[in-house]
Amino acid sequence: MQKKRRKILKVTPWILGGGLIGFLPVSMVRKTRQGLSPNDRIHFGVIGCNGMGWSNMRSLLEIPEVGCVALCDVDQNVLERRKKDVIDLQGTAPRLYVDYRKMLEDTSIDAVVIGTPDHWHCKMFVDALSAGKHVYVEKPIANSIEECEIMVKAAEKYQSVVQVGQWQRSGPHYKDAINFVRSGQLGPVRLVKTWSYQGWLRSIPKVPDSISPEGVDYGMWLGPAPNRRFNKNRFHFTFRWFWDYAGGLMTDWGVHEIDIALFAMGATSPVSVLASGGKFAYPDDAAETPDTMQAVYQYDRFNMLWEHAIGIDGGNYDRSEGIAFIGNNGTLVVNRQGWEVIPEKDNVTKSDKIEGVPLQKVPKGVSYLKLHCENFVDAIKANNPKMVNCGIETGSVAAVNAHMGNVAYKLGRKVFWDPRNQTFRNDSEANVLKNAHYHNGWEVPEIRL
Repeated sequence: MQKKRRKILKVTPWILGGGLIGFLPVSMVRKTRQGLSPNDRIHFGVIGCNGMGWSNMRSLLEIPEVGCVALCDVDQNVLERRKKDVIDLQGTAPRLYVDYRKMLEDTSIDAVVIGTPDHWHCKMFVDALSAGKHVYVEKPIANSIEECEIMVKAAEKYQSVVQVGQWQRSGPHYKDAINFVRSGQLGPVRLVKTWSYQGWLRSIPKVPDSISPEGVDYGMWLGPAPNRRFNKNRFHFTFRWFWDYAGGLMTDWGVHEIDIALFAMGATSPVSVLASGGKFAYPDDAAETPDTMQAVYQYDRFNMLWEHAIGIDGGNYDRSEGIAFIGNNGTLVVNRQGWEVIPEKDNVTKSDKIEGVPLQKVPKGVSYLKLHCENFVDAIKANNPKMVNCGIETGSVAAVNAHMGNVAYKLGRKVFWDPRNQTFRNDSEANVLKNAHYHNGWEVPEIRL
């Protein structure tokens, strides 16, 4: 941020209504922004404005010190729609870009939000940091383990403020649950279950390849991904189900739940991973990634299970998503609705028994996404990368573990990790899958510290 050019004011955070990622009405946002000069604001640009990129910017604009001065997207239709949204919220129009590199040349931009498909995250992240910007990058941070390592090195080199969009880390009830797990009251935790059952997701019917829609720079959308003809199933939201651009539910939801699980347990990398699954529900649809999958992670003192399913909601403990810490004395279950403790009754000594904790529900009227954005803005104002609730190292731990699950799934066998050398142990096939492979003239970023 250009501190010599303008002063950043401290403003009391606004408490949101409407759930974990709810938004204030447009009229209220505009009212809270009155009285601040543009020079008193942190100037943001957004790269990838259709989904979470816009949700993040929308939440940031509820913070009076934030202004949106630039939008970048390969889809002109998205750009025009979001331009109108920004005008409605702040009263002024942002500059529009199709090539993110041109946007990064704008020295008035202090910070950028990266909300593109996963295969673009690493390259854009490194370029944004090298241009002197602070970065809010969506999860998972990258589409390969190697890219995660590159991004950690880049953040170390450039020392800008980085926040990863794993916003559960800013949730008060998650912090309470983590503190209970760490208190030792559950006894030794031998197993952690993580899961995501997404009933609202449906089969994707196959459609033929076609020309890209008018106003879409498809070459820029592909970027470092393999060159393929346009297919609408691979575009916008459903890119998640194709290996060229993302890792399916294993990475899309896995990073959220695995992040909380490993943070509470104080673990970073597994000894081994074994995964199994397939397209069992929708074997003939267009998706490449599995609609059903289980992965077993072995750590030094516990195991972790991941499982996901598309098209059904019947998850563990009657929750469609969550984390369960299973200890000798009881089990703590936490998800986006709250947390509770289920005590063991018959298999522990009297001295080891613990009382159950009834469901501790999420406080009403608080947006966790807003809290995550406020934390990012506070860290920028303090120019302190260590203030963020989910820095790049944290995002890397979650993403690397999730990608390990996909590597084991693709190979159909157990893989073993060497934490010292950051490679799969004696496994050339796994290490090929670990690495990034760029196409179309784009090169994997190289960081020299």
